[in-house]
Amino acid sequence: MNDEKLTTIEQVKQFLKGSETLRFEGVSIEERYRWIESVLVRFTYHRLSRAEKGVIRQYLQKVSGYSRAQICRLIRQYYQQGRLRKADCKRHRFPSKYTQKDIALLDRTDELHDYLSGPATRKIMERVWAVYGHMDFKNISQISIAHLYNLRQSFLYRNLTKRYTKTKPAVVNIGERTRPDPGGKPGYIRVDTVHQGDRDGEKGVYHINAIDEVIQWEILASVGRIYEYHLEPALESMLAGFPFVIKGFHSDNGSEFINKTVAKLLNKLLIRFTKCRPRHTNDNGLVESKNGSVVRKQLGYTHIPQSYASKINQFHGDYLKHRAI
Repeated sequence: MNDEKLTTIEQVKQFLKGSETLRFEGVSIEERYRWIESVLVRFTYHRLSRAEKGVIRQYLQKVSGYSRAQICRLIRQYYQQGRLRKADCKRHRFPSKYTQKDIALLDRTDELHDYLSGPATRKIMERVWAVYGHMDFKNISQISIAHLYNLRQSFLYRNLTKRYTKTKPAVVNIGERTRPDPGGKPGYIRVDTVHQGDRDGEKGVYHINAIDEVIQWEILASVGRIYEYHLEPALESMLAGFPFVIKGFHSDNGSEFINKTVAKLLNKLLIRFTKCRPRHTNDNGLVESKNGSVVRKQLGYTHIPQSYASKINQFHGDYLKHRAI
């Protein structure tokens, strides 16, 4: 920043007034120190009045980005030393007992022995040195078990290691992942949802199709959205509409059914809740086939707005409800 044309306190005041919304940042600490020192020299800071010193401090604080306390500390340093220099920081560091070579040996040992526990790994390295005489392991074989785990978390170890783990699927403890077994008795229903398409970013109506596996008694319901507020009363009315006691409820792995609200409802009614198994597409094949032969045949594939859900429910009650196919 070139501010050599600012030579009077009045010019500094005008600058501060016109740059209230601006923020300045220096390139480096050394550059900011040199600039602060030049400003103090240019305005002969030690000869200014109390009010004028306050203006200069505001100017230094504004342009440098430092706080008021930092500016005061730097001015005091300039008074004491006659210049501003960045202090050399000398921090005490403990010597490293285990070198990069030791960490590489630990990584190689873990890779060959499939990443055993800390005590087992340390015992292996002890035997490599004491029994087999490999002098490279003399230092690392004396490591404590706690520090061995610390080295495994170090940046160098994590760059050397070639251990890869597969992604673990999220476990959902809702519903039993099995194929329903009605044993030739009614009361075990299959459930699925059918979406009536989107148009211009607007979701269509959702149909809930429930069918008994044995006698194939089918009940349809439509909801505007598959949220808990809409889905729970629809499921309650559907379960109450079957002319027999419901003992089993089977669905796919969609979140509209695999949630705590549906699980609580079925648990209250003492209904066994099962869901499809992975790589078994036929677990819910019955209701999937009825989606095409009944729902799509009667309602088609075109978009139906969500506002028509109540009228479609009336159509279900008049023509598609309580029918055994």
